[in-house]
Amino acid sequence: MKVTLLLALPVVMTALISGRPALDPPAGNPFFSAYTTPFGVPPFDQIKPEHFEPAIDEGIKQQTAEIATITQQKAAPTFANTVEALEASGDLLRRVNTVLGNLNGANTNDQLQKIAQTVAPKLAKHSDDIMLNPVLFSRVKAVYEQRSKLNLSGDQQRLLEKMYKNFVRNGAALTAEKQERLRKINGELSVLTLKFGQNLLAENNAYTLVIDKQDDLSGLPASVVATAAEEAKRRKLDGKWVFTLQNPSIMPFLQYADNRKLREQLLRAYLERGNHNDERDNKAIMANMVALRAEKAQLLGYDNHAAYVLEESMAQTPAKVAELLNQLWTATVPVAKQEAKELQAIMDKDPAAGGAKLASWDWRYYAEKLRKEKYALDEQELRPYFPLEGVREGIFMLTGRLYGLKFERRTDIPVYHEEATVYEVKEADGRHIGLIYMDFFPRSSKRGGAWMTSYRRQEVENGKKITPVVSIVCNFSKPTGNVPALLTQNEVSTFFHEFGHALHGLLSNVHYGSQSGTSVPRDFVELPSQIMENWAVEPEMLKLFAKHYQTGAVIPDALVDKIKQSSLFNQGFETSEYLAASLLDMSYHTLKPGQTPTDVLAFEKQAMDKIGLIDQIPPRYRSTYFQHIFSGGYSAGYYSYIWSAVLDADAFEVFKQKGLFDPKSAQSFRKNVLERGGTEDPMTLYRKFRGAEPDIKPLLRRRGLLKAI
Repeated sequence: MKVTLLLALPVVMTALISGRPALDPPAGNPFFSAYTTPFGVPPFDQIKPEHFEPAIDEGIKQQTAEIATITQQKAAPTFANTVEALEASGDLLRRVNTVLGNLNGANTNDQLQKIAQTVAPKLAKHSDDIMLNPVLFSRVKAVYEQRSKLNLSGDQQRLLEKMYKNFVRNGAALTAEKQERLRKINGELSVLTLKFGQNLLAENNAYTLVIDKQDDLSGLPASVVATAAEEAKRRKLDGKWVFTLQNPSIMPFLQYADNRKLREQLLRAYLERGNHNDERDNKAIMANMVALRAEKAQLLGYDNHAAYVLEESMAQTPAKVAELLNQLWTATVPVAKQEAKELQAIMDKDPAAGGAKLASWDWRYYAEKLRKEKYALDEQELRPYFPLEGVREGIFMLTGRLYGLKFERRTDIPVYHEEATVYEVKEADGRHIGLIYMDFFPRSSKRGGAWMTSYRRQEVENGKKITPVVSIVCNFSKPTGNVPALLTQNEVSTFFHEFGHALHGLLSNVHYGSQSGTSVPRDFVELPSQIMENWAVEPEMLKLFAKHYQTGAVIPDALVDKIKQSSLFNQGFETSEYLAASLLDMSYHTLKPGQTPTDVLAFEKQAMDKIGLIDQIPPRYRSTYFQHIFSGGYSAGYYSYIWSAVLDADAFEVFKQKGLFDPKSAQSFRKNVLERGGTEDPMTLYRKFRGAEPDIKPLLRRRGLLKAI
């Protein structure tokens, strides 16, 4: 995800963040005055947990007063006195809420989590107070109804249309009785969303696999063993090895550990997160969320939650999503089954397997053996060529070639955690573009996964361009001893991916903050991120940045060839687990009120059996830890990664044809996609870059699925 959503605020009002002072600033709270930090970033070194709640209360108070100014004026509604005034309101609240939301994901603690739970209902109520304000809606509606006579620019027209529709989609046209029920639903969902994510973080932190016998480490690379020893030492378990549910720990274990029972134990712990019938159990929470979302959709006049969500997407309808997913699923299943047969054949030759049948905890282990057999490629051979610093410099080099960007490390800017670093981003001529924070390694205060977020979105305020402040947060393999952080090939792709999101935020060039950068439909937002992944595996690019951390030697041609030859390897597994999760998401969110399952595990199994998911492949996210859709803003939207993959595979064909670093193509992508944010229909933006609508064939070809269609 890759792109974070903050706490509940109206969609049209989540993008304006600046350093303007509050109206009546109480002393001692850094939120109540203009930030005096370089470039106006949040003063993390001054912000304390006790500052958040009073600042949010004051922010709600101030925005309420700003809304009253709009609704109580005697002047007739105009675009300026109503639409632009509403767009500009709520500065303090957004500044505070942005910091709280981001810290709660990247550097949380018990106090911050309690604060987030306390303010969530307040924020939901405040959002409803705005969206359900009849006088405010009547003014917006009046401007909307005369839009054809106002001579508005394209971005103004889109702002007005989105704002009007946002009011309607948030219940402004409902009866008073239905609005009251909607308020209750929104309040409950705001708390449940937070609770789901907090439970999952606690689950991730609660489990450890402690190994005290060296024999049980058989098969594991030295770097993985060293990391486990350091984790044990950190937990005061010297002489032992600790593995966790963080990806840099669990995935190498599943890939290399010879001990089958321990692989099973670790994977089962991973798959059962949020499913222990205790205080951290997520089954009732998510079932309640599914029911509330279905009821809300029906209140607003939609068949189901998916229909409500997708109306604002490129896909538009659940039927179109189903068409794409089913087409890909049909192509993928035979490939996955063939892969399972190949792995079973290798397993049958392994005396240690004892004649066992391939299980989910065996897949990565025997897939790694098959990779070595087919392509003589051991992923551990690649890692010395992917030191974190080198990959970062490679990304800087790539964006320099494509867009002329320069990056300068800044040590005078406050950070929210000591592991975070900050870079100033400049144009080729030295003009300031924005700032990017980067935070790479797992810790107990950070949720899992990787994402891009924003501390300040780009906009124009009083004729002055406000520059963006973005952040990418990851959970990569840590340095061990004297060895720097060496990334896996998957982590390299993730780094490129999140940097693509960051470019979307950094290179935004719009007037209105609510249209800035990543403020686009979910199934379009992944295009800038996923197209970046293509460069990470191109031989020409690898030669520029993949250098051995000890010798500086460029990655040899033999390894580059192996990467290219193995590009289709295990695609049945990877595509199946992703599509299964996407279909599970849609299964939940196409339910109508009254259809919510009482047993979510049975529902999940039934959904997976219906599509024919083979037993050896669990969905990438099971229900009780499906953070994307229950606390990450991707409900009825997890399909968007594959939808955007169609776009990115098709778009990258331009660079394959005209040159990997073709500046003309890059400038076209920057101008028509990265800079434009949500100012135009996304398909219109895509056609301006590509000259046509996307073709699915490049994606199928890239995944080795074309022959199955």
